[in-house]
Amino acid sequence: MAVQWIKRYTGVRNRGINPRGFHISQIKFYVVLIPLSALMLLPIIYIFSSAFKPPDELFAYPPRFFVTNPTTKNFTDLLNLLSTSGIPISRYLFNSILITVVTVSLSIFVSSAAAYSLSKKKFKLKQILFAVNNIALMFVPIAVTIPRFLVIENLGLLDTFWVHILPVLAMPVGLFLLKQFIDGIPDEVIEAAQIDGASDVWIYLRIVLPMIQPALATIAILTFQAAWNNAEISTLYINNESLRTLAFYLSTLTTTTTGANAVAGQGLAAAAALIMFVPNLVIFIILQRQVMSTMSHSGLK
Repeated sequence: MAVQWIKRYTGVRNRGINPRGFHISQIKFYVVLIPLSALMLLPIIYIFSSAFKPPDELFAYPPRFFVTNPTTKNFTDLLNLLSTSGIPISRYLFNSILITVVTVSLSIFVSSAAAYSLSKKKFKLKQILFAVNNIALMFVPIAVTIPRFLVIENLGLLDTFWVHILPVLAMPVGLFLLKQFIDGIPDEVIEAAQIDGASDVWIYLRIVLPMIQPALATIAILTFQAAWNNAEISTLYINNESLRTLAFYLSTLTTTTTGANAVAGQGLAAAAALIMFVPNLVIFIILQRQVMSTMSHSGLK
């Protein structure tokens, strides 16, 4: 019975507008969307262009958007500088990869399990807890820096790997988005599975998670960006250099170069920015189909 409900539900969800279909009446949309798409691509093109610019083009006036004499000198200088660091670059990279993988995995589990409970289970204070989560969406991270530091200090998490993970783990936007998705699953599907003898864990793993994969992909991207690009935690909560991340180390390159080296520092910063940006771009390209499904679902609701 539960399987029949799942097939019926997913069958309804899969019917929609065929993006491969084209009609002359759609030209007006392309006239608007193509220039907007090109405008959104400009920052990405500029990141790649700046990373391969020689110093004279980086400081040319008037500024040049595209590189005319590309060079890999910025990357060579960056690698040479990294090789002189007291801590091997592999250590920073390992920390970033480990922290990002653990954070993304735990964030998906915590957000989806909490969203399932708030959406399909009945218990006291459910509405209040969800309201608190929505209120948390109103605060920018900088507004809670001091309270967060006090909590982390009292928990004894300073100079530990967990200080990188726990602050990013609780994502109010992730819980909100996943709950909206799970709300769209008919209660009859859950009830049919329960009649068939399925446990809550089985329903969560075999029914709920497969149906919210687009939202999970979106949460994965948001959490990946928050963890991979985070240099603030290494700055505020970490004193042990071996526990700091690649984002922190690369962000210090421009601040540690002064005088004549400040010119070269801009090239290093451009190369470092590209290195930090590429993983974000790759993750989005891999999961873009799921993300578009999330946007479509939000629009239909």
